[in-house]
Amino acid sequence: MDFLASMGGNASWLLGYVVPFLFVLTIVVFFHELGHFWVARRAGVRVVAFSVGFGPEIVGFNDRHGTRWKLSAIPLGGYVKFLGDENAASTPDRDSLQTMSEEDRRGSFFHKPVGARAAIVAAGPIANFILAIVIFAGLFMTVGRQVTTPQVDAVQAGSAAERAGFLPGDVILSIDGTKIETFSDMQRIVSANADVKLDVEVARDGRNIVIEATPDRREITDSFGNVHRLGVLGISRTTGNGQVKTERLGPVAAVSAATHEVWFIVDRTFSYLGGVVTGRESADQLGGPIRIAQVSGQVATFGFGALLQLAAVLSVSIGLLNLFPVPLLDGGHLLFYAIEALRGRPLSDRAQEVGFRIGLALVLMLMLFATWNDILNISKS
Repeated sequence: MDFLASMGGNASWLLGYVVPFLFVLTIVVFFHELGHFWVARRAGVRVVAFSVGFGPEIVGFNDRHGTRWKLSAIPLGGYVKFLGDENAASTPDRDSLQTMSEEDRRGSFFHKPVGARAAIVAAGPIANFILAIVIFAGLFMTVGRQVTTPQVDAVQAGSAAERAGFLPGDVILSIDGTKIETFSDMQRIVSANADVKLDVEVARDGRNIVIEATPDRREITDSFGNVHRLGVLGISRTTGNGQVKTERLGPVAAVSAATHEVWFIVDRTFSYLGGVVTGRESADQLGGPIRIAQVSGQVATFGFGALLQLAAVLSVSIGLLNLFPVPLLDGGHLLFYAIEALRGRPLSDRAQEVGFRIGLALVLMLMLFATWNDILNISKS
């Protein structure tokens, strides 16, 4: 009986966390690599392999162009390998490049002009942003979004809002010049700006006034026990009696709203990282694969639409991360190509090798730090 119970628990864990995690990550990784693949094919580069995951191949097939499409054992990323690549990180195979035939040179990634190589590398992160916009727009058109007018119905005693002078009945119009259309718009800006003075324009008694308010930093525990440190003003909005409406958008409005959503994630990410550097934010909010798996399982309980929304958020995050100018990441390759374009010739093999080693060390340190954060957060929950 204990064995059966254990098997049942493992099955529940597998379905509750691993399956949603693999679903989300596979979608994001596939489209990232598809961006590289699609542009490479159009630039005349021969693609040797397209892999979702790393390590030993589980299953795969060859297409009519000779590309090996495969699913690999370690589902924590993926890669596209071009003719002339030494490994999955697209470091050049110098011995192979020197002995290539003229025909192979025409299909070699490293023999393409620097502009073509940069376009191929940039296509991966760009595909992530496009995927996120498509998902958000699709959700806005089908599921819709909840809309609540940004009116203040109650002010919490002793809160930042009370100290600033907010009153019930105030309607928030803008924050630091950003137009506010829904109560959710206000919450998102406030939550991302703890301890930061904001100029809040409100409509009161037929006139517009500006209130200076500094959101308090508070630890908020969600329904799953996860702790988030967010900015809070201390105002609330009544959600009963038809105050919350579901709004479905048309195609043009949905794409516009989705693009705005992607930009918000990018802006919030840079704001958080800047806060970590300056000491205003804590780095313990950085998460790795374990956190993604945990959040995927939690989000999956809200339904398939919520899981797709998580995939969109993760797609933006991965696209943005890959654009950081760290050798080994796409951004590092783009940095090398920018230097090559300015110098008229590439960096020396030695300089590139040192750069890739530094990049590998930085990526491994980041992964270890994020995983350590994950373990600490799980032990606290």
